[in-house]
Amino acid sequence: MTSAEPSRPAKAVQEFARYLRTETTGGIILLVATAIALVWANSPLGDVYRAIRDFELGPELLHLNLSIGDWAKDGLLALFFFVAGLELKRELVVGELSNFKAAALPIVAAIGGMVAPAVIALSIGWGTPGIDRAWAIPVATDIAFALGVLALTASNLPSSARVFLLSLAVVDDLGAIIVIAVLFTATFNLAAAGVAVLALALYAWLQHLRVRSSWLYVPLVLITWVAVHSAGIHATIAGVALGLLTRVRPDEGEEEAPAIRLEHRLQPWSAALAVPVFALFAAGIEISADSLGSVFTSALPLAILIGLVGGKVIGILGASLLAVKLRLAELPRDMGWRDLGALSLLGGVGFTVSLLIADLALDGEASELAKAAVLIASAIASLTAAALLLRRSKVHADLDE
Repeated sequence: MTSAEPSRPAKAVQEFARYLRTETTGGIILLVATAIALVWANSPLGDVYRAIRDFELGPELLHLNLSIGDWAKDGLLALFFFVAGLELKRELVVGELSNFKAAALPIVAAIGGMVAPAVIALSIGWGTPGIDRAWAIPVATDIAFALGVLALTASNLPSSARVFLLSLAVVDDLGAIIVIAVLFTATFNLAAAGVAVLALALYAWLQHLRVRSSWLYVPLVLITWVAVHSAGIHATIAGVALGLLTRVRPDEGEEEAPAIRLEHRLQPWSAALAVPVFALFAAGIEISADSLGSVFTSALPLAILIGLVGGKVIGILGASLLAVKLRLAELPRDMGWRDLGALSLLGGVGFTVSLLIADLALDGEASELAKAAVLIASAIASLTAAALLLRRSKVHADLDE
């Protein structure tokens, strides 16, 4: 290795820094898109917003005549989940999650951060119509927003804090993907599912043969997406499956593996286009004094709100403490429990996946109230976490002097 060539650890640091920069920018764009959606939906042009969101286009063949809002939800978010699948594959094979001892803490924390909000939401909303599916809404953490807040407020926190949050968010995404696949598959078309399996097997085989032609992959990816959608499974699952089947270890003499190369190319499109456009059509809820009051007085939105803000902290911090006490995991040496407490608050930033699950789980006014609860909870969690992270960052800066 020449002196000019960066070492493997240095490359890992550079890769993480690039990822963080992209997600920070994406988080800002996502926030702007959300603000535009809320202002537009509640302006005199609100009818125009809803007309555009609900306008259907696409062929009726294979049930592809979807509204623009559904195309954003089922189509553009498939790109987001493809990138998430690539990130998950990289972490499992060559990243933090490939080492069990290093991965134990964020894995346990992520599981706790999914179970506790679900239990709290079910407890508060028990007996309320729709809670049998709405309990899943607060289980998700938004990677873009969480990492964006972390990057903007915690520049002096140790790198282990960032790695912990990223690993936790990746495992959290996997849990949300499983929930979507299991809970929101209403009908099942066996023939279409068979086509999807064959397309995925062909994709894996082409990866094994080291084929790189986009002329083969692009049509195959589209066929996979259509087949999964037609099978009755949420189409974003196609993105995850393709991401997990992409080769992540580079061959000898190969500068980058396909998964890393695709992540570099597609992550900016996911963070700056796919997720913000989804938010533009998902976050445009009508706000009134009555609707805001209902979030805090109606059982279902209150269950979601408390599940995100309180459940995530209890689950992430409680599971981490239990795992360390039982010696199943270790707290990084340069990170304290107060740092972990601040990071656990970021778990309550549900946003993208929570809004998606709210769309899938509920209809009409219940869906609007659930989305309002997600937005309010995400705002509370991000602002509270930002304040604590700024304080912890200052403490670490003083220790380093």
